[in-house]
Amino acid sequence: MKGDFNLARHKVEITGVNTNEIVVLTSEEINELFNKYRQGDNLAKERLVNGNLKLVLSILKKYVGRCENLDDLFQIGVIGLIKAIDNFDTSLGLKLSTYAIPMISGEIRRYLRDSNLLRVSRSVKDLAYKVIQKRDELTNTLGYVPSYEVIAKELGVSEIDVLTSLEAMTDPISIFEPIYNDGGDTIYLYEQLEDKSDSSDLETKLALKKAINDLTSREKNILDKRYIIGKTQMEIASELGISQAQVSRLEKNAIKTLKKTLK
Repeated sequence: MKGDFNLARHKVEITGVNTNEIVVLTSEEINELFNKYRQGDNLAKERLVNGNLKLVLSILKKYVGRCENLDDLFQIGVIGLIKAIDNFDTSLGLKLSTYAIPMISGEIRRYLRDSNLLRVSRSVKDLAYKVIQKRDELTNTLGYVPSYEVIAKELGVSEIDVLTSLEAMTDPISIFEPIYNDGGDTIYLYEQLEDKSDSSDLETKLALKKAINDLTSREKNILDKRYIIGKTQMEIASELGISQAQVSRLEKNAIKTLKKTLK
């Protein structure tokens, strides 16, 4: 049996699923089914999967027009959903969707990467390999990880070209991907994206500017390198001559300070 649903004016057929008849479970129903599943009720697991298929469909939206076989992606997404259900811990107080969406997206990205359905040009790939090779060579010679600027000079290219080539070789991530967790609050990528729907929100911008100014110069420097330039904690540690653990602690304290000031 085939069902179809319309996304961005594209008609997509998903084999074996009538998307118009997918049941969406309530939070109470999900918790009840998880209790049954933990007691060995496999029928409850099946209902959990079928009742959350719209999570998979929502993620497939961005692949409409970019991938010829959405049916395959749907099946891969369901595998991610099943893994999420198998590993979900109801005691954490999170919604299943919050936990499942990154896992579904990750499963699809891995499939696309391994299947080479998202292609990067040969010249960009070649530059990325040269950058990685040069970085390793300089690390062995210098005793620390060189900056992108140093690598760019060694290769005779711009720093932007170095960054772009490395980014092109990195798997795309979901906006629901967790990017920071201090053991309590989790920060997701979508929370760090700029909201352009109201560019006149001067009060918020001023509050953010003040919060950043209240940070120490080292904390501001680390946040700038991490979230503006995109460097890893290890790279920053090498540049500042401190340990990766110290960078992590300073970054965590800076984020906590910003959150506290902006509340």
